[in-house]
Amino acid sequence: MYQPFEQQIAYFCAPALAGIKPACLFSWFKEGQPSPSLLLAQGRAAFAGTDIRLRVLRECPRRCLVLVYREKVLHRQLTQPAIQSLLAEYGYDAGQSPEEMLEQLQRRCEESCGFPHEIGLFLGYPPEDVLAFAQNQGRNCKLCGHWKVYHDIEGAKKAFARFDRCRDGLCRRLDQGRSLQQLFGCRQAV
Repeated sequence: MYQPFEQQIAYFCAPALAGIKPACLFSWFKEGQPSPSLLLAQGRAAFAGTDIRLRVLRECPRRCLVLVYREKVLHRQLTQPAIQSLLAEYGYDAGQSPEEMLEQLQRRCEESCGFPHEIGLFLGYPPEDVLAFAQNQGRNCKLCGHWKVYHDIEGAKKAFARFDRCRDGLCRRLDQGRSLQQLFGCRQAV
């Protein structure tokens, strides 16, 4: 049987693991579970030899918020002109490396009691929806799914279905006894 870590990361982060989304988030509840440092060590071991990364964005007494991302896919996302332009409005510098942007996002997550609006750009949400979400304070969306949609409803529905199929397929493979290491062709941790 697979571990709670693998269950959670597969269920909440399958599209990022598969590379069809730059990043995903999940909340790791600490009670009765390994510490966040052990969680990160497990993740690094499971994904050794790949460009899949885990980063704790915020930690509280009961849980921590973990960003799972593909380095190359996230880099492509963050270097798009429309994304860079919107990130500049949130105080990010166009000359920053993706790692520096992640550090800034982590600081903003730690300092706020909610989520900074720009997190949607890191997660691959359409920039126009991220902007509309901020302008509408999360209200008045036309569709709610993996994100709140304000513009391309049909495109979002297709993306949501694709993400769900990806999640279901990955979870099914884990149920069949496969591990994340096996599924993503990761080399075994030493």
